[in-house]
Amino acid sequence: MNTTSRESVPRETFSRRSVFILAAIGSAIGLGNIWRFPYVSYTNGGGAFLIPYVVALMTAGIPLLLMEYGLGHKFRGSGPLAFRRLHKRGEFAGWFQVGIAFLIALYYPVIIAWALRYAIYSFGQEWGSDPAAFFNNHFLQEASGFSVDLVAQVALPMLVVWGIIVLVVVLGVENGIGRLNRFFVPLLVILFGALVIRALFLPGAAQGLEVFFTPDWEALRHGGVWIAAYGQIFFSLNVGFAVMITYSSYLKRKTNLVGSGYVVAFSNASFEALAGIGVFATLGFLATSTGQSVSEVAGGGIGLAFIAFPTIISTMPGGTIFGVIFFTCLTIAGLTSEISVVEVCISAIRDEFGLARWAATIAVIVPLLVGSMLLFPTTTGSHTLDIFDKFVCSIGIVSAAIIAMLVISWVLRALPALSTHLNAVSSRHVGFLWKLCVAVVTPAILLTILGTEIHSIVTGGYGDYPTWSLLAFGWIPILIVLIGAIVFTLMPWSSSTPLEELSLPKPTLNSTPDSGSQILSTEPPSPPENEAQ
Repeated sequence: MNTTSRESVPRETFSRRSVFILAAIGSAIGLGNIWRFPYVSYTNGGGAFLIPYVVALMTAGIPLLLMEYGLGHKFRGSGPLAFRRLHKRGEFAGWFQVGIAFLIALYYPVIIAWALRYAIYSFGQEWGSDPAAFFNNHFLQEASGFSVDLVAQVALPMLVVWGIIVLVVVLGVENGIGRLNRFFVPLLVILFGALVIRALFLPGAAQGLEVFFTPDWEALRHGGVWIAAYGQIFFSLNVGFAVMITYSSYLKRKTNLVGSGYVVAFSNASFEALAGIGVFATLGFLATSTGQSVSEVAGGGIGLAFIAFPTIISTMPGGTIFGVIFFTCLTIAGLTSEISVVEVCISAIRDEFGLARWAATIAVIVPLLVGSMLLFPTTTGSHTLDIFDKFVCSIGIVSAAIIAMLVISWVLRALPALSTHLNAVSSRHVGFLWKLCVAVVTPAILLTILGTEIHSIVTGGYGDYPTWSLLAFGWIPILIVLIGAIVFTLMPWSSSTPLEELSLPKPTLNSTPDSGSQILSTEPPSPPENEAQ
């Protein structure tokens, strides 16, 4: 394969490895960490769930994360360009991931808008004595069927959210994304840590924590618990839709990729554990104050955030401050994740058409803004959102990850090249076990999850939604992404975008493996750049 020594237009980079790590953590820590993990853990063995969770982290989360780091960093491009530089037969996998990212970017801002509006509502606890009725009837103004009637209290904060997103991505990788995450990720950790500490001192907190941590060892015998653990790890790390490929392409030539991957993965896992403690300590208080059991008040998802927590805020001492901080945390977590997803699309369009950042931003944001404003801040927007989220997460993201792993592992057989690159720039090395996980273990688990989800939807539907709505907002968007990936794969690339693999420092092979699990050891010619930063 021919190589070229540099790109015609220098690729943007993060100034330091620490900035990249904060950006990757900001992307990984999203709304699901706060309202999904605690309930998944509670319903799948409580304290015993920690075992399959850690196993899934080590055999699926980190291996897939490192695969994406290696691909993006070695080939210095967005998802499609990185796959194209690997081999032209891999380009489709990259565009399919970008299409899934586009769908996520389409609906995620409305949830951030809810959180932003509820942060304001918290000052006066405007949901009153019936948070459920307030959320469904007053705030969302839910209606049956499908309509494009805008709900002002949702649409206005959603426009604010889009304004922030545009400002950040136009400023670029370092000045926009980097600066945002340098400020907001530490702020998120500080604010959420304060919430957890406050929750631990609430009456009944110990009861909630006892329920959360009490292990049900019998649950480990059920395959569904292990599938749930892999699903949680997979969704929470933001892998499978080109975010980490894109972000790692903005790293400098010599950066400790493996070390960075471990930092990001364990930071994300630690935040999820923190969220579990905070949420169940607070639910313990709710159970005590209402005379119910924790199992009766425990829940996950949107109901936990916008119904259960407002109920708690209204009854606890200092609830106003607690509410403002809680919904501010949700807003921050959502923004840092959404910006990373939008950047996936912008980076791909820039590479494909050779556009300036501002032009690519307009090309991506306009259809996203129009589509999201027509579909989600409406009287039926919550139903549309539910269907979109179900199909994108359970079918779209999983399919994209499976395709990427199978293409890299079995079609192009590129794992040895990626492991060589990872080992050349990292202080920790990957070897046979990493390849086994990426090529066999993780695809097998994800295929099981995908098959189970498709069978469930096809045979039993989803919720109480009519078939036409599942087609319109579920199957058809996935089909459009599939067709779009084919179309973009067939389109010619800009002449300013080299399609050949870029030359990188060559690793020096070492005949002595570093550990028993390593089959290829490399020694970098110099210490990784910014490794200590």
